[in-house]
Amino acid sequence: MQRLTLLFGFLVATVPLTQGVTGSGGSECSCGRNHFTCAVSAFGECTCIPAQWQCDGDNDCGDHSDEDGCMLPTCSPLEFHCDNGKCIRRSWVCDGDNDCGDDSDEQDCPPRECEEDEFHCQNGYCIRSLWHCDGDNDCGDNSDEQCDMRKCSDKEFRCNDGSCIAEHWYCDGDTDCKDGSDEEGCPADVPVTNCSVEEFQCAYGRCILDIYHCDGDDDCGDWSDESDCASHHPCRLGEFLCNSGLCINAGWRCDGDFDCDDQSDEKNCTASQCTTDQFRCKSGRCIRLSWRCDGEDDCSDNSDEEDCEKTELPHCAPDQFTCGTGRCIGQRKVCNGAKDCQDGSDEIPHQNCREPSEEESCNVDNGGCAHKCQQVRGIVQCTCHTGYRLMENGKLCQDINECAEDGYCSQGCTNLEGGFQCWCVQGYELRPDKRGCKALGPEPVLLFANRIDIRQVLPRRSEYTLLLNNLENAIALDFHHDKELVFWSDVTLDRIMKANLNGSNVEEVVSTGLESPGGLAIDWIHNKLYWTDSGTSRIEVSNLDGTQRKVLLWQNLEKPRAIALHPMEGTIYWTDWGNTPRIEYAAMDGSNRKIIADTHLFWPNGLTIDYAGQKMYWVDAKHHVIERADLDGQNRRAVISQGLPHPFAITVFEDSLYWTDWHTKSINSANKFTGKNQEIIRNKLHFPMDIHTLHPQRQPAAGRNRCGTNNGGCSHLCLPSTANYTCACPTGFKKVDDYNCAGSLDKFLLFARRTDIRRISFDTEDKSDDVIPLADVRSAVALDWDAKGEYIYWTDVTTDSINRAKWDGTKQEAIAVTSLESPAGLAVDWVTNKLYWTDAGTDRIEASNLDGSMRTVLIWENLDRPRDIVVDPIGGYMYWTDWGANPKIERAGLDASERTVIISSNLTWPNGLAVDYETERLYWADAGMKTIEYANLNGTHRRVLIGSQLPHPFGLTLHEDKIYWTDWQSKSIQSADKNSGLGRMVLRENLENLMDIHMFHRHRTPVASMCKIDNGGCSHLCLLAPLPKAYHCGCPTGINLLADGKTCAPGMTSFLIFARRTDIRMVSLDIPYFADVVVPVNGSMKNTIAIGVDPKEGKVYWSDSTLNKISRADLNGSQQEDIVTTGLMTTDGLAVDITGRKIYWTDTGTNRIEVANLDGTMRKVLIWQNLDSPRAIALHHEKGFMYWTDWGEHAKLERAAMDGSDRMVLINSNLGWPNGLVIDKEGSRLLWADAHTERIEAADLNGVNRRTLVTPVQHPYGLTLLDSHIYWTDWQTRSIQRADKNTGNDIITVRGNLPGLMDIQAIDRARPVGMFHSVVGISANLNGSGMMTVIGQGLKTTDGLAIDWVARNLYWTDTGRNTIEVSWLDGTCRKVLINNSLDEPRAIAVFPRKGYLFWTDWGNLAKIERAQLDGTDRKVLINTDLGWPNGLTLDYDSRRIYWVDAHLDRIESCDLNGKLRQVLVGQVIHPFALTQHDRWIYWTDWQTKSVQRVDKYTGRNKETILANVEGLMDIIVVSPQRQTGTNSCGVNNGGCTHLCFARATDFVCDCPDEPDGRLCSVVPGYVPPFPETTRSSEKADAGDSRRNFDFFPAKPTDPVENTSENCSQKDASQGLCEESVNQVLPAINGEGLHISYIIGAVLSILAILILIAAVIIYRHKKSKFNDPVVSNLTYSNPSYRTSTQEVKIETVQKPAIYNQLRYQKETASDNSYSKGKIKIVEGICLLSNDDMYWDDLKQIKTTRGGILRDHVCMKAETLSIQGSTDSLGDTETEQLLQDEPLSECSSVNTSSQERSGLPLPDTGWKHNRKPSTESEV
Repeated sequence: MQRLTLLFGFLVATVPLTQGVTGSGGSECSCGRNHFTCAVSAFGECTCIPAQWQCDGDNDCGDHSDEDGCMLPTCSPLEFHCDNGKCIRRSWVCDGDNDCGDDSDEQDCPPRECEEDEFHCQNGYCIRSLWHCDGDNDCGDNSDEQCDMRKCSDKEFRCNDGSCIAEHWYCDGDTDCKDGSDEEGCPADVPVTNCSVEEFQCAYGRCILDIYHCDGDDDCGDWSDESDCASHHPCRLGEFLCNSGLCINAGWRCDGDFDCDDQSDEKNCTASQCTTDQFRCKSGRCIRLSWRCDGEDDCSDNSDEEDCEKTELPHCAPDQFTCGTGRCIGQRKVCNGAKDCQDGSDEIPHQNCREPSEEESCNVDNGGCAHKCQQVRGIVQCTCHTGYRLMENGKLCQDINECAEDGYCSQGCTNLEGGFQCWCVQGYELRPDKRGCKALGPEPVLLFANRIDIRQVLPRRSEYTLLLNNLENAIALDFHHDKELVFWSDVTLDRIMKANLNGSNVEEVVSTGLESPGGLAIDWIHNKLYWTDSGTSRIEVSNLDGTQRKVLLWQNLEKPRAIALHPMEGTIYWTDWGNTPRIEYAAMDGSNRKIIADTHLFWPNGLTIDYAGQKMYWVDAKHHVIERADLDGQNRRAVISQGLPHPFAITVFEDSLYWTDWHTKSINSANKFTGKNQEIIRNKLHFPMDIHTLHPQRQPAAGRNRCGTNNGGCSHLCLPSTANYTCACPTGFKKVDDYNCAGSLDKFLLFARRTDIRRISFDTEDKSDDVIPLADVRSAVALDWDAKGEYIYWTDVTTDSINRAKWDGTKQEAIAVTSLESPAGLAVDWVTNKLYWTDAGTDRIEASNLDGSMRTVLIWENLDRPRDIVVDPIGGYMYWTDWGANPKIERAGLDASERTVIISSNLTWPNGLAVDYETERLYWADAGMKTIEYANLNGTHRRVLIGSQLPHPFGLTLHEDKIYWTDWQSKSIQSADKNSGLGRMVLRENLENLMDIHMFHRHRTPVASMCKIDNGGCSHLCLLAPLPKAYHCGCPTGINLLADGKTCAPGMTSFLIFARRTDIRMVSLDIPYFADVVVPVNGSMKNTIAIGVDPKEGKVYWSDSTLNKISRADLNGSQQEDIVTTGLMTTDGLAVDITGRKIYWTDTGTNRIEVANLDGTMRKVLIWQNLDSPRAIALHHEKGFMYWTDWGEHAKLERAAMDGSDRMVLINSNLGWPNGLVIDKEGSRLLWADAHTERIEAADLNGVNRRTLVTPVQHPYGLTLLDSHIYWTDWQTRSIQRADKNTGNDIITVRGNLPGLMDIQAIDRARPVGMFHSVVGISANLNGSGMMTVIGQGLKTTDGLAIDWVARNLYWTDTGRNTIEVSWLDGTCRKVLINNSLDEPRAIAVFPRKGYLFWTDWGNLAKIERAQLDGTDRKVLINTDLGWPNGLTLDYDSRRIYWVDAHLDRIESCDLNGKLRQVLVGQVIHPFALTQHDRWIYWTDWQTKSVQRVDKYTGRNKETILANVEGLMDIIVVSPQRQTGTNSCGVNNGGCTHLCFARATDFVCDCPDEPDGRLCSVVPGYVPPFPETTRSSEKADAGDSRRNFDFFPAKPTDPVENTSENCSQKDASQGLCEESVNQVLPAINGEGLHISYIIGAVLSILAILILIAAVIIYRHKKSKFNDPVVSNLTYSNPSYRTSTQEVKIETVQKPAIYNQLRYQKETASDNSYSKGKIKIVEGICLLSNDDMYWDDLKQIKTTRGGILRDHVCMKAETLSIQGSTDSLGDTETEQLLQDEPLSECSSVNTSSQERSGLPLPDTGWKHNRKPSTESEV
C-alpha cells in the first residue's frame, strides 16, 4: 500500500503540468490530494511531492521549501536551533542580525546601548538617526517608521491615507491619491473639454492636434486616436491592420497574443498563417521556430516541447539524489528500503546501497563524519554544519561559497570559513541586518514620464507630485543630478527637451532629425547626451545642450529602444526590438560593439544598470518577464516571470526593482534578487512610460572623467571609451588629425524630406545623413544652394514660402512668403545672385535677388503647373518642366526672352531637371515614364539613360561623373554613371517623403557678365540673357521700365491696395498681369481691417482692431508710426480726406465717427448718437459730405456734412450687412456691397434711383472703384473680383487664394488731387487750440506741475536736475527756488491763500515737504512709512494733504502740518496721480488703466469713472471751486516788478535768475530808475512810456480770470480782489500799494454795477437759465483728450462777488453776431438779446488760454458746458440754451457737436450737486 502511494506521488510529481498545476503564464500551482506543493521556481515551474516528504529533513523540492518552518532536532551542541527548525551558529545569537529568518535568534536578548546619533528600534537594533521616518523599514520591525503624518499645505489636498497631493488635482478625473480618495464625492457636472476644429478629442477628454489622429502612434495614451481609422492611410509593408485602425507587426497575427486593442489579430486564424520560420502550436498559435524544444513552454500547451530529443538531465541540488529517470529526491531517501525513484535506482544494491555493517555506526568515530552523523534505517548518513556542504565521499564537509550565489549580500560579499561577510560600495552603508546596503543621501524619488506630464513619487510613502505638465507625448527621460536637470523625449513633437528639476526653464535640446526617440541616457561624468531613435535606426550623441551632434551607431540597427550608460566603465548598452531582437553594448565612442543577448527576446523595452551590483536588468513586454545578467551578458536568469502584463521601463535602487506597466497603468516594485515582495507603488496612472530613480547614488561621482578639464584636447566631441577617450567630430565633419575637426563641409549631398532637410557629407567615409537644424520645415520640396554666401534655399508648399539658411542651419529666414501657392521649383543664378522659381498654383515663373528683394514676375502666360526649374548662367538660359495637360520641357532666357518648347513628346510627369555644364546636356526624370533621360540643351539627341527599376523618380542632380536621384516609392537615394547609367548604387534607403536633391560644392564655373559691373547700369534688376543681348534690366513686380531701358519707375501709379488681417498688399494696375506685393511694414499686424491712402504724400493708413490702434506708413513700408492708440475698440471703416488733410474713422465698438489730423492730433468725435455698428465710410470732398453704412439692428446708409452736421438717413430698407462703400464721383452715384443680400447696389448721392449692380456675390466685404471698374474683396471665395461699374458685367477674378481679405482701395496717383471748397477746422478747449511751448529749454524730467492762480506763477519739479523752479505763466521770469537736499522730487501742489508750497520726494529717503511759496521755511512733514509717493493734492476746504503711494499701494492724508495722518484707501493697485473735488478723491491707476474715485471722508464708495485708457498719467479737476481765495500778490502783482510770492503772513518780491532786460526790484512798489539808452522801441509804442509806466510788465493772463469767486467784502475793501487794469501804477513815495488798492476797489465797484445793470435788462427779455459750476475732470493723456467727454448742464448757486474782468480792447473783425445769439469767446459768455452787448463783447481781446483756465462769469446764473474739442457754433449754442432760465455766467468750454436736442457724448461722469465747502456740509 505504501509503495502504491509512493508510486502515485511520483507520477503526480513527474507530470506537474497535466493536472491541477499552473505553469508559466499562470499565477499559482495546485497539487493533488495528499501532496505538498513546492515553491514556484523563478521560471514558473511547479513541483509536487508526497505529503509525508514534508519536514523529513530531506531537500525533496530542491529549494528546501518542503523543510522551511519544520522543527527538526538536528542541531549540534555548537548550534542554535531556530523556531523554524533552522540551525545557526550560537555566536550569531543576539548579534543584531536576523540569521534565523524568523528573528528567533534575536528574541529575549539583553538591551543594546545605541549611540547618540542612532535610533533604538523596538527589536533592539540600532540604526542611524537619519533613517528614522525616511519611509524605509530599516529596523526590520517598522518601528522606525511609526511617525506622525506630515501636514499638507494650504495648496494641497490630503488623501485618506494621509498623503498630500496638489489641490488642483482634486476631482480632475485622474486618480492621484493612492487610495483614490481625491476622486470620491466629486460633482457630476465636470466641465467638458471643448477641442478646437484643428484638434482631436481623446476618449478621456484630452485634446491633441488632429494631424496626430490615425498616425499610428498612441498620442492619446488610450489608443482612442487610433480607433476608427479604416479610412486613413494603410499600414506599412510587414504590418497588420487591426479593425480599430492600429498597425502591428504582421508576425504577431495569430500568435496567440492579443496585440490589437480590439483582439482582431487573433480572429479567423488558420493553420496556414504560420510562416516558414515559425512553429505552429496545437492551439494554432505561431511561435518562433527557434523556441521549439528549448525547454520552455512557449505554446502554453507544451506542444513545442513534445517529441524532443532527450537532452542533458536537469541538475539536482547538491543535497539531492538524481534518479535514473532524472527525478530529484532527497538524499535521505536513498537506501531507505523504499523505491522512491520509479526505476528503483535509489535502492540498487552494491551501487547506491550496501548492507550495513557493525562498524558503520554513528557511535564509532562519529560514523566517519566530519560534522554531524545520523543513522537512517541503520545506515550512517553524514551532514554538515550551516555554511558547509557534504563532499562527494559522503563524509567530509566543504565550505559553501555564499558569495558565488546572488542574494546573500546586497552588494559586496567576502566568503569566510563557514560563513560570509557583506560590504557596501562607496555611498552606501550596511543595514543592521549586515546584508543589505542603504544609500546615503536624500530619500529616493521615482521620476517617471506619464506621456502628458512628468511626475515624481516617493516609493517609501505616498508622496506624489507634478514636475512638468502640458506635454504632448513624453516617452523617455533621464536626469543630471549635479546640474539639477531633467531631459525627456517627445515622440509626438519629435523633440528632446530639458528643464530644471523644479520644472522651470523648459528648453529644446534637439529639435530636428528625430522620428521616434524612444531612449535617452545622460553621461553625468562627461556631460553628454545619448539617445536612440527607432525611426531613423540610429544611436546619437551630443553635448547636453544638443550641440556637436554625432551619429554614433547606425549600421545593423533596426529599432533601438532602451539605452543605459556606464560612464565609469565607458560603456553603452541598448536594446533593439527589430526583426532580430537583441541587447548590445559598445564603448561610449561607438567602438568595440558586441551582442550580449539575442535569444528569448521579443520586445526588450526597459533597460537599467545596477552600478553597485554590476548587473543589468531588462524587461520584455512580449515575454512578460524581467531578467538580469552580468554586464557581459553572462549568468542570465529571470527575476520575475509572472504578473507582468506589459512592462515598459525599469530602474533599480538598493535592493529593489521599479518598473512601469502599460496594461495596469502602474508603477510596481519587487526584490531585485528574488522577485518577491512585489508591491504597487502607484496605480491608475495616465500612461506610465520611462522611469528613473532620482538619487545621487544613481549617478555616483566616483567615476573618472577621462576627458579631464580641457575636453581631452579635442576641438569638438570628447567621447570616453573603455580604456581612455576618443576625439570625435559632429556628423559629416572630417578629422584633420587626432584631436581636431574641419571647420566646414566642402562637399555634401543636400536633399529634402518634407519635414526636414538633410545632408550626406562626402568629406567622410561613413556618409551618414545628418539633419540640418532648421525650424518649422513643413513640406520642403525644391532646393538649391549658393556656395559664395554659404546658403541653402528651399521652398515649402505647406507654408507657401521660399526660405534660406546657412548650410549649418544658422541665419534662417523666409525671403518670400506672399503670393505663393505651390512653389515647386527653385534655382540659383550664382553669377548675378538671382533666385528663380516656379509656382504651380499661380502658374508663374518669378525671380528676385537672393534675399527675396526686387521680386518680379517673368513668365505668366501659357504655363500649366510648372514644376522643376534649372538655370544655365553660362548660356543665359533657364529650363523648366510643365506638368499640365500637355507635359513639356521649355527654355527661355533668364530675362524671359526667346521662350521655346524643347521637349513635348513621351512625357508624363517630368520631375527633376539637371544641367551638365561640361557636356552641355539637360537631364530629367519622368515619374510617369519611369525613366531618366537626357538631351542636348536645345532638345536634340534625346536618349534614355536609365529605363528600369525606377518606381517613382523625383529629384535629380549631377556632380562630376555621377548622377543622383531620389525615388518616392523605393524611399531611397541612388546614384549611377551619368554617361552610361551603369554602376547603380543605393546611398540611403528607408527614407520617407524624399523630394529634391542637390550636390553642394565650392567649385561652380565662373562666368563673366556685364551685370557684375555697376549692376549693368540697371536701377533695379540685372538679368542675364542669351547672346548677343547678354543681359536685360528688369523692374520689381508692378513697376514699369522707363524708356531708357535701364531705369524703373519710382513706384506703382495705378494700383489696388488691400488689407489681409496680418498684412497689407498692393496689386499693380500698370502691368498686364495681376500680382500682389506685400507692403513691407516694419511692425506687427494682428487684425488689420480698414485702410485708406493719402496719394499726395504716398502713405497708407490702417486700423487694427486687435491692437486697437490706427497706424500709417509710406507705401514702400518705411516710416511706420502709430497715430491713434487710445480710445479705439473696433475701427471698421477709415477714410482719408486728402484735401482737408484729415482722417475719418468709424468705431463699431464705441459707436462713434471720429476725425483727426493725419498725424492723429486734434481728435474729435463727430457723431456719437443713434449709431449702431457703423462700418464703411466714404468722403465726397467736393460736396463736403461723408457717407457711412450702419450694420445695426436697423441697417442703414447715412450722410452728413464732414463736420458732422446736416445728418440724414439715405437708405434704411432692404439692407442686411452693408459692408463696402464707395462714391462714383463721375457718375454721381453711391455704391455699396451687402454681404447678407449678396449683392452690390448703387443709388444716387441722395439715396434715390437705387438699383442692383452685381448679384449674387457670396460674401463681399471691401469695395472700391477706379476708372470704369469696381473691385471688391470676398470672404467666401477668398478673392478680389472686378466688374464693370455701370453694368456689373465682365466679372473676373483679380487675385484668388487670399484668406483674411478685408478692406480694399483703388488708387491712381497720376490723377490731380481736387480742391475742397470748405475745410473743417479742429481745435480743442482745455486747450486744443493755440497750443504753444511755454518752456522748452533747461529741463530734464519735469514730473510735477502746479499753478498759483493768484500770483499767476507756474511751479514745477525737475527730477533730472533735482530742482523746484518757478516762472510766470508764459515761461518768463524763471527762477530756481530750491536746489539743495532734493533727491527725485515728484508731485507738487500750492496753497496760494496760505502761501504754502508742498511736494513729494522719491529719493532714498522718501518724504513729503512744505515751504513758503518763495521756497523759504522749508519743513519735512512726512518721512516715515513712505514708498513711492506719486500724486499729491490739497483739499483747500478741509486743509488736508492727500497723496498716493505706488509702492505701498495706498492713498493717505494728513493736515497741512503733517499731523493727523491716516490711510484713506488701503489697497489700490498702482496709483499714479490724484486730485480732489467736493467729497471725492480721484486718481489714475497704471495697472487697471482707469480713473477711480472714493469718498474723501470714509474711503468708501469706490467706483471706476473711466476704464481701459492707455498711458494714464496726471489728473486734475478743473473747477472754479478749486481756485478760490486770494493773497497779497493778487492785485497789481503785489507791486512787484517781476515775481511776487505770497507767504503765510506777508509777501516778497523776487527777481528771475536770468535778467530779461527790465530792471528788477525786490521792494514792493519801488521802481528803479530806467536808463533812457536801454529802453526798447517796443516800450514806447503807445505814447509816453514813462507816463504810462510801461516798464512794469503785464503778467501773462488768460482772457478771463476767476481768481476769487468767493471774494468777501472784507477782501474787497482791502483791495485783495483782482481787478481788470491795463497798467500797473508805480508807487510814489512809498504809497504805491495804497493807491493801487483804491483804484482797484473803484474799478471793482464799477464792474459790479455794470453786471447788475446787465442782469436787470436781460431778465426782462429772457427767462432764467440754470447754471452749474462745471467741474471738468481732466488728465494728461493727450491722445484721448478729445474723444469721450460729454456736455454737462448742472446748477449751483454762485457767490455774489467775482474777480475783476481783465481784457484789452481791440478792433473786432467778426460782424456775425446778431440779436438772439450767444457768442463764446475764450471762456467768456454774455447772454443778451441786445446788439449793444454784442458790440461791447466784440472789443474783448482773446488771448491764449491753458489747461488750467480762470473762468469769469458775468450773470447771476449762467450755463456751463463741458466739451471735448472746439467751440459750439452760434446756432447750436442758442438751441442748447433755449428754454433754460437765465443764469449767472460761469466758465464755458464748448465743442462743435451735434445739433440741439441731441444728447452729447457720455464720459461716464455724471455728478450730482454736492456741498463744496465745510460750511455747506
